[in-house]
Amino acid sequence: MQQEFFKIAPALQRIGEEAEKMCGEAFGRIDEISEYNQLKVLSAFTENHVSEYHLHGTTGYGYDDRGRDTLDAVFAQAMGCEDALVRHTFVSGTHALVTALFGVLRTGDTMVSLTGKPYDTLEEAIGIRGEGPCGSLKEYGIHYQEVAMAGEAPDYDAIPDACVGAKVAYIQRSRGYSLRPSLSVEAVGRMAKLARQKNPDIVVMVDNCYGEFVEKMEPTQVGADLIIGSLIKNPGGGLARTGGYIAGKAKWVEQCAYRLTAPGMGKEVGCSLEQNRELYMGLFFAPTTTANALKTAVFASALFELLGFGVTPRYDEERADIIQAVRLGDPERLIAFCQGVQKGAAVDAYVAPEPWDMPGYDSQVIMAAGAFTMGASIELSADAPLREPYAAWLQGGLIYSAAKMGILLAAQSMLDKGLLELR
Repeated sequence: MQQEFFKIAPALQRIGEEAEKMCGEAFGRIDEISEYNQLKVLSAFTENHVSEYHLHGTTGYGYDDRGRDTLDAVFAQAMGCEDALVRHTFVSGTHALVTALFGVLRTGDTMVSLTGKPYDTLEEAIGIRGEGPCGSLKEYGIHYQEVAMAGEAPDYDAIPDACVGAKVAYIQRSRGYSLRPSLSVEAVGRMAKLARQKNPDIVVMVDNCYGEFVEKMEPTQVGADLIIGSLIKNPGGGLARTGGYIAGKAKWVEQCAYRLTAPGMGKEVGCSLEQNRELYMGLFFAPTTTANALKTAVFASALFELLGFGVTPRYDEERADIIQAVRLGDPERLIAFCQGVQKGAAVDAYVAPEPWDMPGYDSQVIMAAGAFTMGASIELSADAPLREPYAAWLQGGLIYSAAKMGILLAAQSMLDKGLLELR
């Protein structure tokens, strides 16, 4: 069937079939979690009496926007927490994270990262990279510390002492551009408990990007005060065109809302325009869409392991996010891989991505991102900085059967350039 539409070498096609057979048990686990989460989301919709009029937007100041406010309530229930701030006006996950940090932290406070160096795009916002006035936390007199990872795991023993005197304990669930494992909800809960061992009032804040609906629980259900993420990843279900969220304890969500809008206004303002329908639908589709992305990652892991490459996580490991890393070993393979993924996109498949100086990163980055929504990494995408270990970080896949072809095309692209030998 593949040969009718796409040119995949017969030997590669056979390896792909073998890889898919290896994935059966993992696929079963994913389906079971997806069904649980889908019913959880459905229950949140029905219990909050979502109606057709909630799907329409407001203009101007957005006073008494019942669609916006009900979406917050539905999202909070789905995430197992008190309140949520779900807005299309967050321009990215980084914007939502920075809003949360500035919402909670004040001059003289300390933020301690429990997962080592944070994701690249936060470095300038914190003030650990870059020069000159840019409104970073450092510029506002907010201190930063970090607990280095103990190999591939958090340094659990160091957490209690590191949190003494700090206002925020910051946890990044996803691996970012590293090869350490992403953190399970259980691991986040353990870290939250240790953070409060000697500082019971510390605010535990979790970058939840790529982790939503991967497990049956969210970090807010095991001790996190706030979780933050992007709507063009898992919780937007491939339908949200922009936006982000902050969810957790009502007190801290309110503080973040004051930062997003203005003190005294907070969540009471901000028109939804005509974004509500897509945000509601995206949340409703999110558990199933996330499951498709997970299956894509599992298949990619199995395929590239059979092809002789290092992968993390392996196809049969339990997962904490939708990201799959493939260690390709050199820049030529990395570029060919990303160009092959692009060929499997429904949009801009004819484009050949090249490395470029992307804002917020300290190395050139290549991104395969043929998507209906630009930058939507819940759609099949692959990206990487052009630096050691020349690994590709793969994520997304709205529809498994289509995304699987994108993975095969990534291998085929390497094969066509003489960068892959089939065993």
